[in-house]
Amino acid sequence: MELYKLALSHASVARTNPNGFKESNERLEYLGDAILGAIIADYLFKKFPYKEEGFLTETRSRLVSREALNLLARKIGLDNLVLYDAHRKGSTSFKYLYGDAMEAFVGAIYLDRGFYFCQKVVIKLIESHFDLDEILRTTKNFKSKLIEWSQKNGHAIHFETFQNKGENHSRQFKVRLLVNEQEVSIGTGYSKKKAEQDAARRACEIQKII
Repeated sequence: MELYKLALSHASVARTNPNGFKESNERLEYLGDAILGAIIADYLFKKFPYKEEGFLTETRSRLVSREALNLLARKIGLDNLVLYDAHRKGSTSFKYLYGDAMEAFVGAIYLDRGFYFCQKVVIKLIESHFDLDEILRTTKNFKSKLIEWSQKNGHAIHFETFQNKGENHSRQFKVRLLVNEQEVSIGTGYSKKKAEQDAARRACEIQKII
């Protein structure tokens, strides 16, 4: 039970152990993020055997986005169990409080019961609480999302095509995304538009604005 209590303990209520290390759910969150990503990737790969990489990547991104995990945590009642310092609730670190705890919870299940049990739990949660058909019908424009973020925060973004391989239908584009003249991500696609969307998606993941 101590493992699960730790998974639900935000950094704002971290306890210092005898070794001087502050114990919170941040390490479990890191682990759970990786395990969750692998489980969802495997699930989608097998569920959609004829879909291309871009489709699989975008769908996975939407299922493991901070917004989606926040919603999932609330649906299963995890929000009622998370421990945090309410006096610091205005901090930006609380924006994805429950989604982060959801990742840590997955990490705790993995350590407690192993990968295959954890995989069953995650898939059951996804199939029970998400309408996959609705997610697939609603496409997400990562470029628009990134532009909205940049305008809100005063950042300058620029897409730069730097590689173009192949001929005709086999041609593949590579696009570099710069934020304030600094390279943030690189995207690929069989059209310039798809390459830009891929670069924008990767940037959204890095900046956690999905």
